[in-house]
Amino acid sequence: MWGRAAESVHPKVSASQLGALVVVERHQSITLGKLAEELGAIPSSASRLCDRLQAAGLLARRSNLADRREVSLELTKDGSRLLEQLRGARQAELGRVLGSMSSAEQTALLNGLASFHAASGGLEARQEDTA
Repeated sequence: MWGRAAESVHPKVSASQLGALVVVERHQSITLGKLAEELGAIPSSASRLCDRLQAAGLLARRSNLADRREVSLELTKDGSRLLEQLRGARQAELGRVLGSMSSAEQTALLNGLASFHAASGGLEARQEDTA
């Protein structure tokens, strides 16, 4: 479902590129090193990923005035627009799928998700207790 939504946005970007854009958006401005760390990538791989995003006009690099070796990454207007389009496409796709389900099926899904959420919260609490 998410893949179909991603296919509907332009320009086409890979899952790893989308992940990088989302991280940059969350931070508004982030260094290449911090981005690589959050992505679990080595800095040279993150740099090449950013090169492609910059070439597509989705990401901008800005030199830090205090330390010219440090580069900050920020979304461009096109990068923000792409993420907005993706979220809209995902929401429409989710609505289409949910709309095709009966009320009973939607209720069952909601109950299952509520149980899953409760169970995952219980696991987090148990892990914190053992730490």
